[in-house]
Amino acid sequence: MPIEQVSPELERIVSLDQEVEELGSGYIVGEGPLWWQEGGYLLFSEVRGNRRRKWAPGEGVTVLQEPTNNANGLTRDPQGRLIMCEGGARRVTRMEPDGSVTVVAHSYHGRRLNRPNDVVVKSDGSIYFTDPGGPSPELDLDFSGVYRVTPDLGSINLLVRDFVLPNGLAFSPDERILYINDSQGVTVRDDDIFRSVGHIKAFDVRSNGMLANGRVFCELRGERTGIPDGMKVDVEGHV
Repeated sequence: MPIEQVSPELERIVSLDQEVEELGSGYIVGEGPLWWQEGGYLLFSEVRGNRRRKWAPGEGVTVLQEPTNNANGLTRDPQGRLIMCEGGARRVTRMEPDGSVTVVAHSYHGRRLNRPNDVVVKSDGSIYFTDPGGPSPELDLDFSGVYRVTPDLGSINLLVRDFVLPNGLAFSPDERILYINDSQGVTVRDDDIFRSVGHIKAFDVRSNGMLANGRVFCELRGERTGIPDGMKVDVEGHV
């Protein structure tokens, strides 16, 4: 599978003559890829398959855990512990070194979360996650939110509530900016046709961990279908 270059800047990031390798296929919604540096393997979620899978060189893809409460986004905290968005259980959890599970967040102001989707952890240990879903008659919250949980898990703050479908999120290398994408975003007019366009917003991160000055970083338009979903930022700040 060759690389199709759309922008000349791509050459600064990857070699165009390398082949794109398929690690596996046939999964029921594959999400949340996370490279486990110490072990040299990749974790990812098979959301609707209710499994966490592992890919390792020479071994291929195997099932690491089943069931997973339909876990989606995965990340690690500064202590190396696995943080998971469990959409099926409507909560965010943390796996401890002994294998036990600690609940990071399951409700806001006494109402259960929607379906946590993706998560990222700041270097101070605070946990940021997206929670799309509202409004829906089967959910307690009537909005889709983005939240921050303090490092001691003692409090949860609602950061953003005006996204349609908040999805992936990632910090800039210096953690001064938090990028959050909205998979449905805004309605735009193209050639007299109104359609939904996903976009990525950038927020300044205040010293207390809250967000300010939200602005559109980019809108994803084009002839091909697709929406912004999971995101990563490399060491040079490329989103």
